[in-house]
Amino acid sequence: QVQFAESGGGLVQPGGSLRLSCTASGSDGKFYIMGWYRQAPGKRREPVASISSGGNTNYADFVKGRFTISRDNVENTVWLQMNSLQPEDTAVYYCNDLITFSGPPFHSWGQGTQVTVSA
Repeated sequence: QVQFAESGGGLVQPGGSLRLSCTASGSDGKFYIMGWYRQAPGKRREPVASISSGGNTNYADFVKGRFTISRDNVENTVWLQMNSLQPEDTAVYYCNDLITFSGPPFHSWGQGTQVTVSA
């Protein structure tokens, strides 16, 4: 069973930065598209960014120019560098192996990592 372990969240002031990390385990296979989703309180989970094993990326409009996704294909690890964070970025962030650049996910969600942007 594939599992995802997210980390790197925390409390940051508006305008600050965080770098999230996610490592997939439990599979000997390759992950073609890995991506990040987020879920804010009372809202649906939504795609944030994704990246193929070849390095092609896709971003939600609300993070373009602020967030950067990257990955290590050997370690099955994906990162999300988040800059210029705003209160509306507050959410639990999850990663997964995706069917397409915008989802849906192949596997069950992990615990996620909480990002809180507040003064």
